[in-house]
Amino acid sequence: MSKLLTALIAAASFSIAGAASAQTTAPGVPATMPAKTSATMSKDSYNAERDRASATYKADRERCSAMTANAKDVCMAEAKGKEKVAKSDAEAAYKNTPRARENARMAKADMQYNVAKEKCDDLSGNPKDVCVKEARAVYTKTKADAKVERVAADTSRTASDKKMEARKDATEDKRDADYKVAVEKCDAMSGAAKDNCVRDAKVRFRKT
Repeated sequence: MSKLLTALIAAASFSIAGAASAQTTAPGVPATMPAKTSATMSKDSYNAERDRASATYKADRERCSAMTANAKDVCMAEAKGKEKVAKSDAEAAYKNTPRARENARMAKADMQYNVAKEKCDDLSGNPKDVCVKEARAVYTKTKADAKVERVAADTSRTASDKKMEARKDATEDKRDADYKVAVEKCDAMSGAAKDNCVRDAKVRFRKT
């Protein structure tokens, strides 16, 4: 992954922290996954968290309106993402199910991806194309991992073959995402160098 995309995603992750601050997580639980607890959030608390998320979004939207060009687009992507993350985290705490926790994790991934894409717009040509492809690859991998974790945690699907199937799909999705990034980088080349680059990518990611 390029240093640029790492910086973009790190910035998006930092923005997520503010949206998730209202929810308590267990020590050691990654910021991208709500804590798994036996207790669930009350209905009143759930509704309060959703209302708070909506109010925060309105305030953020007003702040973004004072900006222009791509900075405004990035700001809006962050604002919408923070609202979605906060509401998804609240729903995960309220329902306390593997599916709800998966949805909360994907809400964070959606925000990171959308913000990264907007920031890629500050680039042009092949660097921009690579930036977008790398952002998509990170998103695809997060989505695949979230599905594996949900299948593993879902007590209604305890058969080992279900978990193995999910892991197989995740591996294939990740490989496809990395392949697309590699091929996009080849576009910066020409002639025999580009042909060799594409051929090597196909071999490396088993596309032959």
